[in-house]
Amino acid sequence: MSDIFTKVLSKQQRVVATRNLKGVPEGTEGHVMLSNGLDWVRYWVKFENGVEMGSLHRNKLVSAEDWDRYLEEREAGSLSLEAATDSPDEQSDDSGSGGGVEVNGVLVPQLLLDRTKSALERFGVAR
Repeated sequence: MSDIFTKVLSKQQRVVATRNLKGVPEGTEGHVMLSNGLDWVRYWVKFENGVEMGSLHRNKLVSAEDWDRYLEEREAGSLSLEAATDSPDEQSDDSGSGGGVEVNGVLVPQLLLDRTKSALERFGVAR
């Protein structure tokens, strides 16, 4: 199994987006501005095209020095399935009325938006 996605990224480390993100095409370089979390580490990255994006899972980033190796392993199909897809905690729940809103590259399912709206109505909070 490849160690490309298991290495911890450090602050100011050069990284490359491994997939198209909102406003950031695959292959865009950037640098890590912040790394936060213990078990569930997320990265904040400033990309060269000026986009700053937070809450990025490690499988969406690869260090700049591992980029060529990542492309070779992806082409050869030797990347683990876990590395190529989002973890189960990131997959959206398709229940509810569908849709949702994307915030910093993370989908907030419509179901949660509907629950919040209902709770605000119950408490009499006008929006």
